Amino acid sequence: MAKTMKGPAIFLAQFAGDAAPFNSLPAIAKWAAGLGYKGVQIPTWDGRLFDLEKAATSKTYCDEVKGICADAGVEITELSTHLQGQLVAVHPAYDAQFDGFAPAAVHNNPKARQAWAVEQMAFGAQASRNLGLKTSVSFSGALAFPYLYPWPQRPAGLIEEAFAELGRRWKPILDRYEDAGVDIGYEIHPGEDVFDGATFEMFLDAVGGHRRCNINYDPSHFLLQQLDYLAFIDIYHERIKAFHVKDAEFNPNGRQGVYSGYQGWVNRAGRFRSLGDGQVDFSGIFSKLAAYDYDSWAVLEWECCLKHPEDGAAEGAPFIQHHIIRVTERAFDDFAEGKSDKAALRKMMGIESE
Repeated sequence: MAKTMKGPAIFLAQFAGDAAPFNSLPAIAKWAAGLGYKGVQIPTWDGRLFDLEKAATSKTYCDEVKGICADAGVEITELSTHLQGQLVAVHPAYDAQFDGFAPAAVHNNPKARQAWAVEQMAFGAQASRNLGLKTSVSFSGALAFPYLYPWPQRPAGLIEEAFAELGRRWKPILDRYEDAGVDIGYEIHPGEDVFDGATFEMFLDAVGGHRRCNINYDPSHFLLQQLDYLAFIDIYHERIKAFHVKDAEFNPNGRQGVYSGYQGWVNRAGRFRSLGDGQVDFSGIFSKLAAYDYDSWAVLEWECCLKHPEDGAAEGAPFIQHHIIRVTERAFDDFAEGKSDKAALRKMMGIESE
């Protein structure tokens, strides 16, 4: 049976705020549906929209959340635990920056912050199960990323030990997701130890090939690295369980390239753009995913250094809808409608019947 992906959907994290309609789940879900979205991906750290611990412990609350979304005209696509996943593994160089992702009670206490993050991830597994979801999306965190460029030369074994430790931290969490019947789609993203195909393979090895260790495919991060994001689908399609539809552009010049010279987003050679304003080949991506029977959601993750977010959201739903391919059951030249008997086939070839 041919499969067609679902969508359009929208990740709510970039739009949530203190002003209506962005400050509550009923209002923002209705806003999204009014733009033509059929699904919403929920950021689990934003208490204005969702209570993760309550969702993990109360099926009744989860039924209420599903009802709110259904009344607005949307489904929940996945729960996002990006910020909590980031805190499962933090290099000390980033302690101060990442404390802001956690409650004040665990600030300046990396061990307590990590324990909080691990508990949050466990809540994410159970909440997803209570909501009837098959996939969640997250980050891997990073222990090795400060050593990305080998100068000075990295000590022998440093990267191997970093990934071994990453595996030790994530394997028990992935086991919890296995118990819940939920996949984690890791967003492969610079700043994480898992930032391309090679590092995903290293991470997958570190967690023993865990079947719940999967991919949230986002081509924008690959374009900015100058990675072949279409070939990536060919290689890893069996592990792609979620899809962020996000655009970007890369315009190197005589002053900067991939690293973009510490410039602000407007002045970077590589920068995120609203859907259709960048360089990502979405026709190629949607075709590849359709060919591999990807049948989960196409979710807008909107970021742009120029365009207003509400304009980007309004343009995103029809853009995604236009690119979703309703997969056919048979190719246009499959003229044989049904089964032919042997005699008919022999007649077609001019062979006398036996």
